[in-house]
Amino acid sequence: MYNTIKIYFLLFLIYAFTGWIMEILVTLKDTKKLVNRGFLLGPYCPIYGCGAILITLLLNKFIEKPILLFFMAILICGTLEYLTSLFMEKIFHFRWWDYSNKKFNLNGRICLETVIPFGLLGLLIVYITNPFLINEILYKIPNLQLNIYFYSLISVFIIDNIISFITILRIRSTSLKVNRENKSDNTEEITRKVREILFEKSFIQRRLLNAYPKLEVIKTKVKEKIDQTKEDIEKRKRLLKIKVYKVRHEFSRKIKDIDIKLKKNKE
Repeated sequence: MYNTIKIYFLLFLIYAFTGWIMEILVTLKDTKKLVNRGFLLGPYCPIYGCGAILITLLLNKFIEKPILLFFMAILICGTLEYLTSLFMEKIFHFRWWDYSNKKFNLNGRICLETVIPFGLLGLLIVYITNPFLINEILYKIPNLQLNIYFYSLISVFIIDNIISFITILRIRSTSLKVNRENKSDNTEEITRKVREILFEKSFIQRRLLNAYPKLEVIKTKVKEKIDQTKEDIEKRKRLLKIKVYKVRHEFSRKIKDIDIKLKKNKE
């Protein structure tokens, strides 16, 4: 049982790494350049690993029903993608992907164009890659080597998650807050100012920015709010000066009146 957990973790990393490669290839096709994709610093996208493990654990019983397995894989991975998008937006105030411009999308988090391949990948995982990876490779690893692989990789993975999580929160705290009225892909919106800040910071933050080269924050809204705040401050300063002037003037007038009365009383 314990070895099974280790094997499944290694399987998770294999699929997470494969997903990372797929993301790089898609980005290469769109941008014509290599971009180190992924939320974490390491070369893996956990959402792919999670999806593969869910398919492995939940869909083996449908192995005799490929059509049902196809649609179940779509349901599982589509739900995972939707909930991951929602969770990351709530926690970090960013959207890492958005399908609002595609047909048949659900709140921009999933769309028909992306969930159909999930079904195909589900078939590929259950019928081809899992039998090979699990039976021919992972279960044949000697126990000592399995322990070394498992404890080494899980340590790196946990540290990576902690560092990435803290760094993203720090980035969010440097005014990189999403305009909540705008539900578009916030990975397309990061300000030049933030980009400069990140490149002045550590390798970790530079890696995160490189991972999301299209990530932008809604600059105009932030600038409008800053300008509006400055304008309000200036108005309040002017009003305060006017009030102070009026008070001083009134005070001076009253002092003069008192002086006049005192002089008249002396006379």
